[in-house]
Amino acid sequence: MDDRSHGVHDYELDSRNANILISINGEIVHRDEAKVSVFESGYLLGDGVWEGLRVYNGGIAFWNEHVDRLYAGAKAIDMDIGISKNEMLKRVCDCLRSNNMSDGVHIRLMVTRGIKRSPYQGPRFTISKPTIVIIPEFKTPSVSKSGISLFTVHVRRTGPAEQDQKLNSHSKLNCILACIQAEKAGADEALMLDPLGFVATCNSTHFFIVRDHEVWTSPPEYCLGGITRANILKLCRDAGITAHEKRFSLFDVYSADEVFVTGTFAGVTCVNSVDGRKIDNINGPVTEQLKSLYSVLVEQNKVSV
Repeated sequence: MDDRSHGVHDYELDSRNANILISINGEIVHRDEAKVSVFESGYLLGDGVWEGLRVYNGGIAFWNEHVDRLYAGAKAIDMDIGISKNEMLKRVCDCLRSNNMSDGVHIRLMVTRGIKRSPYQGPRFTISKPTIVIIPEFKTPSVSKSGISLFTVHVRRTGPAEQDQKLNSHSKLNCILACIQAEKAGADEALMLDPLGFVATCNSTHFFIVRDHEVWTSPPEYCLGGITRANILKLCRDAGITAHEKRFSLFDVYSADEVFVTGTFAGVTCVNSVDGRKIDNINGPVTEQLKSLYSVLVEQNKVSV
């Protein structure tokens, strides 16, 4: 790992992860035995949907919101997951219990269309039920308290006519290319613009700025329907903090009072610079208030393992 990197998805190494058990279609296997076919739709085509989940103090945070998004995404790509939401929860909990996991855990829940008869994109070539994989890991975010740096990349977020950004699909090549460009520039994450050049979102997190004690984030058209993003906007409303979903440009970003990003894994993370412009207030008062409020909200919205 690059010594400069301290992005929102970096984590403390944990030896316990060498022996985790993974659920594949309901079967619990050691990570070394966890395999899928080379004819699997996710491997061949990135054909599937996924969720990242966090386990805190014996519970899965915001399970209902995440599972609703998973099933909505599956319906959007005309894929019948084949089990109910309650059955999915049971599989996740069974996997966690098999690993004796109840805190400090990140889960990658993936559903892909299934095994193909031949390597072709058409769903009619699928010959099995969807493949459901649950990977839980002990993960503690290791993001620096001094925040992360962002770099604005040339890769744009697309609209619904190309690939609807609300779809949390396995096909993430545009975000991967954005991430690569940002890393080559020496930054921790990419800031991405919409087709007209307004700020959209980051390659793996949602982007917020604070100006004159107001919180701004982009409209939802060019970003994933983020669970943490929605919770931050709700917390702003409940706390009397003015929050806007509006178009704004890099001009507004460079002169912002505070900047932060949000995501399931690390929650609320401050930003220290954008395109080499230093942010004046790192871990500023609004960012710190929202961090505290979010921690409370997590404890109030968990499904027990």
